[in-house]
Amino acid sequence: MRRVVPSSLSLLLLTAALAAPANAATVRTAPVSPTLASQLANGADALAVFVHGTDIAAARRAVADAGLTLVTTWNRIGVAVARGSAAQVASVRTRTGVTYVEGDQPIKVDLSTSNQATRGEQARTGLRDAQGRQVDGRGVSAAIIDTGVDGTHPFFRNPDGSSAVRKNLKNICGPLTDLGIPLPLPNDSCFADLTAVNDTDTLSFGGHGTHVAGIVAGRDVTLSDGTHMHGAAPGATLISLSVGAGLSIFGADSALNWVLEHHANPCTGCPPIRVSNNSYGPSGGGPFDPNSAAVKFQRALAADGVLTVWAAGNDGPDNNATNPPGQDPTPGVVMVASYDDQGTGTRDGTVSDFSSRGAAGQPQTYPDVSAPGSDITSSCRPYLPICSTGLDPRNGPGPLDIATFNTISGTSMATPHVVGIVAQLLQVAPGATPAQVEDAIKATAHRFTDGAAYETVGAYTTSVDKGTGLIDAYAAAARLGATLA
Repeated sequence: MRRVVPSSLSLLLLTAALAAPANAATVRTAPVSPTLASQLANGADALAVFVHGTDIAAARRAVADAGLTLVTTWNRIGVAVARGSAAQVASVRTRTGVTYVEGDQPIKVDLSTSNQATRGEQARTGLRDAQGRQVDGRGVSAAIIDTGVDGTHPFFRNPDGSSAVRKNLKNICGPLTDLGIPLPLPNDSCFADLTAVNDTDTLSFGGHGTHVAGIVAGRDVTLSDGTHMHGAAPGATLISLSVGAGLSIFGADSALNWVLEHHANPCTGCPPIRVSNNSYGPSGGGPFDPNSAAVKFQRALAADGVLTVWAAGNDGPDNNATNPPGQDPTPGVVMVASYDDQGTGTRDGTVSDFSSRGAAGQPQTYPDVSAPGSDITSSCRPYLPICSTGLDPRNGPGPLDIATFNTISGTSMATPHVVGIVAQLLQVAPGATPAQVEDAIKATAHRFTDGAAYETVGAYTTSVDKGTGLIDAYAAAARLGATLA
């Protein structure tokens, strides 16, 4: 099978610093994110900002007092999203109760299924949950935060004709978008519910989300050439949150906010969301920012019982910087490196050459675990841009399913393997906390030998390039209480 260029959603992260005002000694000035610092230093005067407050009332009051236009609020983490001039942003930084001001960032698709290597198929067929059922992720919903998902694709078709994608939302606005929508916006007003159409993956850079979702929970299909396929958790439910046509961090963070607000009951008859797939990150990696909205969201989600899984990045061995939110030490936040099973399902393959590595001697930057991300075949549509980058188009099960599967590589493809396996583990142990699930994954990972040496860090043996090793669904499920079939 031919190698293709890695694919991953990337956020453009700027790093210029902003000097403190001359009166900093007498007026407290809230710090700003690197992106906003760069925007201000470069003279931008139409800005979208996330104003972090000691609570949501303080954030709203500061926005009003500074003359910014309030767009919406993220109440659970105390953030008011607003827009305005550089002078108004400078003013809001001095307001009482403001702790941090974060700039919006563009999202860019940066072009650069193996269930045997992970023993996910063995867990499905060889283990049972407490009710004696196959371990296929049933009873668990996974949120796919991405370009969107085509829920009509044959890979998501249940035997009764329904779709595995039970909720399909698209973000239709952003802080700088003028759609004539009255402001401020309630929390969910930016999300259009397109479940009836069930296809949100039709924007620029489309295809990425559909491919990722298939790796998580594609149903059993047989391609026209006789190949049998399914995702890591073919019984799980999918909730798609498209970041929207604006392709900015506002859309991605808004999706995390939606999950935080709705994970317990995402749709009628749907099981709770217990895990989120986040195959995007800053281009080139970067330092961990505990003040960012993304980190506040994922910590709140972990406290609510929801794991957040991040791609490590596609910047290769020489960059020495991984995805900043994935570096969060909070239990239940998992960062994934890419593993190459050589197209054979071997458990003694290699670290993918494109997979981002951490910085040697800084274990907080290391990936947590590895999963297959090289040459992964999953759902696609030939007319979607990301799908067209794959060099191995395959026809689906029906006579009209022409080139509806393709092979793409990236840590974006490794991450959904872990998300699907998390769904399997939570089926086995529905009462498990995010910390317990992460521990099961890291404690049982297969220590393949390629790459950097392992070192002992805390309770685990880990490495700069592959984390604790290749995820082992069977061993992790057994650790959490699955029984033999």
